[in-house]
Amino acid sequence: MTYNNNQRSPVIELAPELLSIPFRVQTDWHVITGAPCSGKTTLIKLLAEKGFQIIPEVGRMYVESEIARGRTLYEIRADTFVFNNIVKDMQLEIEHGLQPANICFLDRAFPDSLAYFQLAGMNPNVILPECFRHRYASVFVLDRFPVQKDAARSEDDISADFLDQWLTRDYNALGYTVVRVPVLPPEERLMFIIERLSGYKTRKQPDDDLPCSSPG
Repeated sequence: MTYNNNQRSPVIELAPELLSIPFRVQTDWHVITGAPCSGKTTLIKLLAEKGFQIIPEVGRMYVESEIARGRTLYEIRADTFVFNNIVKDMQLEIEHGLQPANICFLDRAFPDSLAYFQLAGMNPNVILPECFRHRYASVFVLDRFPVQKDAARSEDDISADFLDQWLTRDYNALGYTVVRVPVLPPEERLMFIIERLSGYKTRKQPDDDLPCSSPG
């Protein structure tokens, strides 16, 4: 039996009957994800400098906005149930506002919440159906560095290892071929991503028959 990082409760497997839900909308969005301290923020900033549309990490944006209002990191994350639901709702709202046909790089995407729900001992199947609203063009999981806590980060190395494992496992379960990005200097990681996307438009996508706009 597999347990979450706190060894308090077994993780809840994704329900097979929910994993058969068809995707509704094909997008041209590319997910940059990984455990804390994997270099996502640095890579996303480099992609922005190259002129790509990017969406920063929603959880970090929320934490930083709350700290600016005078709350402490402990206060913000004391109730993981509330925190995880706020972040997933914010992520969902942002993705609903994006144009599916526009190329965009996301620092985490909605399915990342599956792993964070598991980490907190919450049932990921509650949000699993929403993971099929949009199909992402590609998913990159960055190999991580040792965790260094900062003003917006509370995870440790044990949590990071758990998230690294489950992020990959969950995206695979959703039908994505996850591309692992090794630990490299930031500019080399950028080229790694760009080179793997260079032939994207010429390759047949699994769900090319999906609409590229959200149903009314």
